[in-house]
Order: sequence, then structure tokens, then C-alpha cells
Amino acid sequence: MVDQSNRTTRKKVVKKRRLRKRVIILLLLLILLLAVSAYGIYLYFQAQSALTDSFESDGRGNDKSALRAEGVNPKMDNVSVLIMGVDTSDKREDTGPGRTDALIYATLNKKTKSVKLVSIPRDSYVYIPEVDYSTKINHAHAHGGTKATIETVENLFQLPVDYYVKLNFEAFIDVIDTLNGIEMDVPYELKEQNSQDKSNAIHLMPGKQLLNGEEALALARTRRYDSDVERGKRQLQIIEAVVDKSVSITSLLKLDNLIKDVASNITTNLTFKDMKSLVAYGSSTDDIDIESYSIDGYDYQPAGVYYWQLDEASLLETRNILKEHLELTDEDVKEDPEMDVQDIEENDSQDI
Repeated sequence: MVDQSNRTTRKKVVKKRRLRKRVIILLLLLILLLAVSAYGIYLYFQAQSALTDSFESDGRGNDKSALRAEGVNPKMDNVSVLIMGVDTSDKREDTGPGRTDALIYATLNKKTKSVKLVSIPRDSYVYIPEVDYSTKINHAHAHGGTKATIETVENLFQLPVDYYVKLNFEAFIDVIDTLNGIEMDVPYELKEQNSQDKSNAIHLMPGKQLLNGEEALALARTRRYDSDVERGKRQLQIIEAVVDKSVSITSLLKLDNLIKDVASNITTNLTFKDMKSLVAYGSSTDDIDIESYSIDGYDYQPAGVYYWQLDEASLLETRNILKEHLELTDEDVKEDPEMDVQDIEENDSQDI
């Protein structure tokens, strides 16, 4: 006959063991939660400190576009951001402000959770208000830095530039290397210089492959094998690849390094509060609709100098798409009396 007291004792032991396991599991979960929370708090203050140092006024006085009747709040409003990739690095720091090697105008719509990106070819023949004549758009930065570039893009699209983000080669390379590379489909064999201007230092074969920072930069910069427009399309593809890789779980664990990579190599008129609003915008949905556009045009060579002449119909169509995406009416967009593209006397000889 089984001793009833022994059976009861065994049940109590089993219950105690089960209870102990549950307590251990709960403790582990609590420790993990605290660790994640602590890491999150650390990253928050790390980002606040680092990115606050990246703030730099765009030089427009009240930091509001002349084409806006009122200032914008990225938490509430549709906004535009001008992304400038500047042709400077430690090796080139003594060569002046540099030219923009990449110029991308982005619009963000809060309601539709969508982003539209337009790559502006660097050789686009446009009017630069800073110098009062027409030349390549990438020269605007060399003539007058951030402010001159913003004014030139606003004049081109007749739409406001609310914010800007300017980064150099080091930021591009460091971010991609921290992400352990990005996968890209290289369209053809190419040999390109690296960020230190060493000729043919990068050699890529066609096909899908994992690219490190230097290789991705070479793919983004090269234009010897196709056109400036195709170059712009590749840059947009690289940006999308970086965004996709950045939101992976593995990459999230590298946020500390990513923050350092970005903060030390960018300037922007976005405050840390503005950045938090944009991050919340991006993380509020798993499916952000990103569309890329390019502006048609044709080769233009007055006096033997090469330009990309933008097609007026394509430019107008692109402008209307962006205007609609920002949900702007004709009344919302102020006219700047100093900006009149039709009355500009073009000057082909003043190409720097």
C-alpha cells in the first residue's frame, strides 16, 4: 500500500520545483527587460548628445523656407528634406566647401506614410541665385554652401526645402561597414577610384553581391559607364538598401556605432526633437511606401562644357507630384519675387 503522506510530499516537491522554474524564468525576463530598457535609455542619451552636436543652421535667418507662409512641425506636417552628399573628406578638407556629389529631394507625407525621393543629376543646368547665373547644380554648394544649395533647389522646383541633411564620404562608408555591407546588383564591371582618390582601387564584377562601404561608394559615384540619371537611380537604390538593412534585428544591436558613424559626419538643421518625430514616423508602420523618381533631360554642351539640360515637361510633372505629395495648394506656396526662372539670362561661360 502506497504511503499517502509520501505521495503528498512528492507533489509538494514537484510544485516547488515548478514554482522555482517559473520564478527563474520571470527573473530572467525581468533582467532582460531591464537590460533592454537600460540599453534603450543609454542609446537615447547617446543619440541626443551626439546628434545635437550635428545641428547647424541653414543660414536662412529664422530657418524657415521663404516659400512657406508658416514654419512646419515634422510631428504634424508633411515636410521636405534635402539630402546632400558632399564631395569632401579628410583628404580633401583643404579644397574649400566642395561640390555636391549627390543631391536628393525627399518629401514625407504623414497621412499616407509614404516617401518620395527625387535624385537631381549633378550636372543639371540650373539657375543659381547665389551667383545670379546658370551652371551645374553641384556648383551651388561650392559657391555658397548649404544656403546656396537650398535656394537653388527651391528655385528649381518652386517648392520649399524645410530641412537639410548634409553628409560626407566618411559617413557613407562607415555606416555601410557598420551594417556589415549591403547587397546590391552591380549592373556591369567597373573600376573606380576609392575615397582617397586612388585610381582603379575598386574593381567590381556584375551581379548581386555584398558590398562594403568603399565598394558601395564607388558604385554610387561612378558615371563613366552610363549616365548621370542612371547614377542618380543607383544612389536611390543604395539608400533603400541601407534603410532595409538598418531596421534588421542584427543592425539594431549596432545602433550605438551607427549613431557615432552618422553624428560625426553630418550636419543638419533638424533638432533632436525633429529627428525623434521622423523616427516615430518611420517606425509607426511596417510598410513605408518609398517611391523614387528621376527627371528626364538631354546632353547640352555650349562652348564645349557638358551639362544635363532638364526636360521642362518632366520637371513640371515631377514638381506636381511632389507638390501633391506635400498636399500644398497654390495658396500654400509663396512666390519669391527674386525667383523667376523665365527671366533669367543664362551664362554658359561662368562654369567653375
